[in-house]
Amino acid sequence: MNVETGSRIAAACVAAIAWAGLTVQSVDIFYQHSSILLTLWIVLGFFTITTNLLVAMVFTGITANRALFSKAWVVAGTMLSILLVGVIYALLLHGLTELSGGSALANVLLHMVTPALVPLFWIFFSRKGGLSWKHPLLWAIYPLSYLVYSLARGGATGKYAYPFINVPTLGWAQTAFNAVCIAVCFMLSGFPLATIVSALVRLHRQAKSYDGRGHYTAACIYLRPTPQIIGIVERYHRRIVPSNAITP
Repeated sequence: MNVETGSRIAAACVAAIAWAGLTVQSVDIFYQHSSILLTLWIVLGFFTITTNLLVAMVFTGITANRALFSKAWVVAGTMLSILLVGVIYALLLHGLTELSGGSALANVLLHMVTPALVPLFWIFFSRKGGLSWKHPLLWAIYPLSYLVYSLARGGATGKYAYPFINVPTLGWAQTAFNAVCIAVCFMLSGFPLATIVSALVRLHRQAKSYDGRGHYTAACIYLRPTPQIIGIVERYHRRIVPSNAITP
C-alpha cells in the first residue's frame, strides 16, 4: 500500500466518523421536534456541528482525490478548527449537560473522536509545505464569522448556543472578553503552526541534496543511513515538501 492510498483510506475513516456523528445528532433532534427544517435550524447553530460538517466535507474530498481538499492550508485550517472544538469542550463544556442515547454517542464522536483523529491525520498523511503567515489570518475567518453569526442569531432568538457567549447572562463586556480570549488562543496556535512547518520545510530542503546518483549528502552523510532508512526519509520528505517545490 502506497502513501496516497493509505492517506485516502485514513481520510475515509475520518469522514465516516464525522458524518456518523452528524447523522446521529440530527436524527436525535429530529425525533424530538419532528421537523426537518427545525432540526437543521437547531444543529446549524452550533460551532461543533458546523466544524464537524467542515471536517466531513474536507475529508470526503480527500477520499475522492480532489486536489483542493488535500491542499496543506485547507487540512491545517480544518485541523485547527476541530481542535478548537475539542479544547473548548474539554475546558468549558464537559459535564455541563447530562446526555443519553444518540446525543451521548454524537457527543463522543463530534467532541472527542474527530478532534483527536484530524490532528493525527495531519501529522502522518497531510503535506506540510506551502504555509505562510497569511494562512492563520485566513483560518481565523471561519471562527470569527461563526461568532458574529451566533451572536446575531442569539440576539434575534434569545437563545445562545454556548454559555460563554450568552449576552443576557454575562453582559457584553464579559462576552466580548471571552470571545477575544478564544480568538487570541486560536491565532496563537495558528501562527506557530505555520512558522514551524515553514521552518521544517526549509530544513528538509537544506538537508536533502544529491550527489547525482540519488544519494544523500550534507546532514545525512553523518548518519551513514542504510538504504532502508533512506527510503523512509525520502517517503517522509515527499509528504513534507509539496510536489512542485524546488529541491536544491
